[in-house]
Amino acid sequence: MQMIFDDSYFMRKALEEAERAYEKGEIPVGVVVVIDQQIIARSHNLTELLNDVTAHAEMQAITSAANFLGGKYLKGCTMYITLEPCQMCAGALYWSQLSKVVFAATDHERGFRKMGGKLHPKTAVASGIMAEEASALLKKFFIERRNLN
Repeated sequence: MQMIFDDSYFMRKALEEAERAYEKGEIPVGVVVVIDQQIIARSHNLTELLNDVTAHAEMQAITSAANFLGGKYLKGCTMYITLEPCQMCAGALYWSQLSKVVFAATDHERGFRKMGGKLHPKTAVASGIMAEEASALLKKFFIERRNLN
């Protein structure tokens, strides 16, 4: 059987990262960065573990991918994210010059589009890939959090 490396395949890998965040008590957002059909970086939110509001999955993945490539720009790379990036992450994505960003669930309150953020003009954007799965995990997390408080 031939493996198909499409947006759904890579978003499933990002969802695995979101599950890792969930298991650690982090907001379940996961990311993978891909170049030439190869995953070069994986990450998930680490804000609670690192006690750092900037330790979003996207920020961690940008650093990891740049280290892998040996340069600060991520041209030719696609980032798969389980939730629409926030304005802070969109700024970092802008400067990293990713070729494509694919996100699953829309963040209607804090997403970069709602907040007026922009990605690099040459960055293609796709959304909605596995949005139901990503949204379900986020909703489960926040319901559990409310029940604890």
